[in-house]
Amino acid sequence: MDASQDRIRVIIAKVGLDGHDRGVKIVARTLRDAGMDVIYTGLHRTPEEVVDAAIQEDVDVIGVSILSGAHMTVFPRLVELLRSKGADDIRVIGGGVIPDDDLPKLAALGVSEVLLQDTPPETIVAAVRRVVAERGAR
Repeated sequence: MDASQDRIRVIIAKVGLDGHDRGVKIVARTLRDAGMDVIYTGLHRTPEEVVDAAIQEDVDVIGVSILSGAHMTVFPRLVELLRSKGADDIRVIGGGVIPDDDLPKLAALGVSEVLLQDTPPETIVAAVRRVVAERGAR
């Protein structure tokens, strides 16, 4: 197996009407600088577009930044779509502005990790690596 096949592949997405992407671009650059393959989908994507792109790109992780408050709608839809398409080995990680009370609910729905605003870059990298390691080989 060559080194490129060992690299973690991540798709980073902004779903819905949230139009602020400075933070998600910093996250994408941080993960890329840590040696991961990163695809950024851009703004205003639907859950269907994100899941289809993740499957097509054969990623390990979908990272979604939410600042709009739509996390309890977006994340369950992403997890449901992955399951329905037989791609539930792709892990979902959330980030952004999410109330603490919703964190256990998101975990119960199948979101592997939630990284809140102001999470240090090294913590984000470590979380992605841990989530992929916990999943194991595909």
